[in-house]
Amino acid sequence: MSSRPVPLFDSMQHIHKNADYVVLPDHKYQADFLFVLQFLKSYTGSLGTFNSYRRDVERLLHWSWLIQEKPITALKRSDIEQFVRFSQHPPSNWIGTKKCPRFIQEGERRLPNPEWRPFVATISKTARQNGASPQIENFALSQGAIQELFAILSTLFNFLIAEEYLIANPVALIRQKSKFVRKRQHSAPIRRLSLNQWQAVLAAAETLATQNPEMHERTRFILNILFGMYLRISELSASDRWIPTMNDFSKDSNGYWWFTTVGKGNKERQIAVSDAMLACLVRWRKSLGLTSMPSVADNSPLIPKIRGNGPMSDPAPIRRLIQKCFDLAAAELRKNNHIEDAEHLAGATVHWLRHTGISEDVKIRPREHVRDDAGHSSSATTDRYIDVELSARYLSAQHKTIYPEKSEPGNPNTNNNTVLIQKTKPIP
Repeated sequence: MSSRPVPLFDSMQHIHKNADYVVLPDHKYQADFLFVLQFLKSYTGSLGTFNSYRRDVERLLHWSWLIQEKPITALKRSDIEQFVRFSQHPPSNWIGTKKCPRFIQEGERRLPNPEWRPFVATISKTARQNGASPQIENFALSQGAIQELFAILSTLFNFLIAEEYLIANPVALIRQKSKFVRKRQHSAPIRRLSLNQWQAVLAAAETLATQNPEMHERTRFILNILFGMYLRISELSASDRWIPTMNDFSKDSNGYWWFTTVGKGNKERQIAVSDAMLACLVRWRKSLGLTSMPSVADNSPLIPKIRGNGPMSDPAPIRRLIQKCFDLAAAELRKNNHIEDAEHLAGATVHWLRHTGISEDVKIRPREHVRDDAGHSSSATTDRYIDVELSARYLSAQHKTIYPEKSEPGNPNTNNNTVLIQKTKPIP
């Protein structure tokens, strides 16, 4: 286990030339590499999916080649189980403490990055803000990551079967995945902002926009569109597959406004635009010196770069702008003695805005409408945001007592913790 792996698969931008400069541990593994490379190339339509698939299949190849010293064609069910256990506790020289690019550019050459590791130890956002740093010995693979690992490997093996490189899917033969993945009685709670936190965040954005409109009218609009239309950050920033433009807001023959976007799985959807969201759009466009509403021909970027021309393609500046609002809101909440709200907000991410918007709308709109606007594949996903039953369940338990009162003699109305058995007359 002392062998430290070197990266195999480059970024989506360079993947098509990857085979020209990759260094394999042995020539006998070239077929493995080329078939898996073809598998990854079929997922270049979505950056998030590509990165997830690359991460897990690359780990599998490294483990199979360096630890087991055999090609993936020789892997059996028991091997996959060993690999999952290995992924839960990889050797320390396979673990890094920061995300690094796999390859670096040196002149015209792409070279393996010596700082890259297959696994990365992480810490929570709150811990990092408090000065903590990731530690290799604290690396842990979450339950969600293990579940995703099984799904990705199964997809890989099915692809290799279709390509006639394998004859069986070893993941499908694992009958007791519960050994690795715990089953939940209910879905994990949705991470979102309370109304008090959301109002504080909105107020922070409004203050920033008043103080520096050139910079922060953008912040205000981004904040509102992420909440008001449940957008993911990947749906707001430009990419090779989608560039959000002003005319993605369009009016139909009934006079109703819709916003078109492309989400996970490269699926296009239309989102109903509320009057409040339209007002936000009007204010944003006026700050840019544009007309109130976009025309069909207006293909200018929805979110222009802060500096330079063209659309904002890097999600990092968007995250920084939203984080600034979170930080200001947390400071204001702390100042007003809402300490618990402030501490909770410290751990919030941009994606919480989508969760918050869905959670609030599903209280007042038909769930099917929210489902379609959110791009959920089924109503079961949307149902996770309905917490009426959870509220009722909590309230019914709130005043349970640990020490029930003893019943008084002759008073059947007092609480009695004993079971009364009614005697019946014998049947003649």
